[in-house]
Amino acid sequence: MINTIKKYLEEVESFTSQKTEDVEQFRIKYLGKKGILNDLFQKFKEVPNENKKEFGQLINNLKQSVAQKINTLKENVGESANVGLQEDLTRPGLALNLGSRHPINIVKHKIINIFKKIGFSVADGPEIEDDWHNFTALNMSEYHPARDMQDTFFIEKNPDRVLRTHTSSVQIRYMEQNEPPIRILSPGRVYRNEDISSRSHCMFHQIEGLYIDTDVSFADLKQTLQYFTSELFGKSEIRMRPSYFPFTEPSAEVDVYWGLETETDYRITKGTGWLEILGCGMVDPNVLKNVNINPEKYSGFAFGMGIERIVMLMYQIGDIRIFTENDIRMLQQFKYEF
Repeated sequence: MINTIKKYLEEVESFTSQKTEDVEQFRIKYLGKKGILNDLFQKFKEVPNENKKEFGQLINNLKQSVAQKINTLKENVGESANVGLQEDLTRPGLALNLGSRHPINIVKHKIINIFKKIGFSVADGPEIEDDWHNFTALNMSEYHPARDMQDTFFIEKNPDRVLRTHTSSVQIRYMEQNEPPIRILSPGRVYRNEDISSRSHCMFHQIEGLYIDTDVSFADLKQTLQYFTSELFGKSEIRMRPSYFPFTEPSAEVDVYWGLETETDYRITKGTGWLEILGCGMVDPNVLKNVNINPEKYSGFAFGMGIERIVMLMYQIGDIRIFTENDIRMLQQFKYEF
């Protein structure tokens, strides 16, 4: 037993560390409730009387050595921690590695801020939708051919639950719960069963707008979109081509004049100078009836665009897949975009 204590004394003398956690573990090992010293004091009763004096002296020596060692090490650790305080406090600190916003979020917030200036607010809704809000209320009955335009991911059948194919479902939910005047944007992720390529993806982002009030006309729609393209692209010349959407009538595709100043301009506009950016139209009266809004009193317009397409145009990104690859090298390019 005496030899064991002598080994503990040698261990205490040789122990050293510059880490606070190591010193604390050393203290617990010897001075804790279940530590070595507590255990030795318990065994003191079992030591023969002729050895108790020597045994007791060794235990006390061990206790004092442990206390002195702990105090010395704590002082050394404290001095190490304060080394920085003794240096030049005016010296520049270490540079922080700043993160960046995703380009889709950058453009999304730019679009939202543009429309907020003219009174639009943001509305949100679920990404898993029912048939009514995703199709039927938008003037697409069960066997309507327009449903073929949107290859859908079904979560379950009877009743149908789908991953929303557009954010128009948010507009339906909002109109069901609010009365005109209504002026909202509905940004968010949408899903369609499309082949993934450099120009298309099964998951992408949309932002749609809706304005419902009395005496809303197609002229109001055109003026709103002219303001939007001028603010976002710095290009105000647009044209509207007749198109078809089941939830608007009349409907149109909107092109902005991009120009033909560079080789890239020729490529992305196919040599025409015009670039399609969104679809729009006057809200179909049947849609208003479906949400209990009187189409005899109210009218409105709606528009929608894919955010990825806008981002690809603004930053000359040639592959849509790069947005979901989480490549830090691509994201770092947008570190100073706000």
